Amino acid sequence: MRIVFCGTPSFAVPTLKHLLAQPDIQIVGVITQPDRPRGRGQSVSFSAVKGAALAAKLAVHQPEKIRDPETETLLRNLAPDGVVIIAYGQIIPAKLLPIPKLGWINLHASLLPKYRGAAPINWAIVNGETRTGVTTMRIDAGMDTGDMLVQREIEIGAKETAPELAARLSEIGAPLMAETLRGLAAGTIVPRAQNHTEASYAPMLKKEDGRIDWKRPATEIYNRMRGFAPWPGAYTTFRGQSCHVWGEPASKGEGAGSPRGRGEAAPGTLYAEKNELFVCCGDTTVLSLSAVKLEGRKPVKAGDFANGARLKSSERFGDS
Repeated sequence: MRIVFCGTPSFAVPTLKHLLAQPDIQIVGVITQPDRPRGRGQSVSFSAVKGAALAAKLAVHQPEKIRDPETETLLRNLAPDGVVIIAYGQIIPAKLLPIPKLGWINLHASLLPKYRGAAPINWAIVNGETRTGVTTMRIDAGMDTGDMLVQREIEIGAKETAPELAARLSEIGAPLMAETLRGLAAGTIVPRAQNHTEASYAPMLKKEDGRIDWKRPATEIYNRMRGFAPWPGAYTTFRGQSCHVWGEPASKGEGAGSPRGRGEAAPGTLYAEKNELFVCCGDTTVLSLSAVKLEGRKPVKAGDFANGARLKSSERFGDS
């Protein structure tokens, strides 16, 4: 099979490498996003997919806009049997969809129709899901609305973060894509329409998503810490200064961190016990902090932060 690979971030790389190792699949071209300024220094660098493609000596194409006429000409000249597209980052115009006879085959990091959109892994964790998976689908003109092809389901670890889950899903998705392509070519896969009434959405993350509402229960806040790692993270304010925090729900038993006897404390109230730092949350729950990072400083252990800050009685996160 002649395949064009279309993708951008590291999540797409395992599939590209897996397809390259298949004797019955030929990658005839790679389309990825243009080189962009990245990181704190804003130095121009290329995508993870471009790096993998160059290492494999593949032809790389980086249109500023995939709807440009040059891309249509390129695809018609390459005459692929299928286009594999994973987290490319642009909407594919309808005029390009019919070019490959097998279609544009997407690997989406959720069990569709749940969590359509840009950030399915993050929002599944944030919403407390215990299971997720990957779906191969044939894209259409909608946002993740095309017919489903093959799915694989996995459990989400109780402490798993978004980057950890993404790494697992990307490895699971790689052989699934090869299986999908072969099944489509052989006519053994029957596409299944999505039930649109069961759809949910996973919008692109915004910085504001990471702001902690201490009125939420500790478990919800913890899920947001896991789901919004590494960006936007989970942040609040302390004495008028922004800070990121990490932690997990405290035990409901006796001893340090127990919510017992602290149910009346306002959400966000800090208290230290035995060189540990705790925050009161909604529903009389407590979060045990492991680290705190004040803006412009390095992360420190929560106990060291508490000792250095010399907390006052009833002092709260989130106060100006």
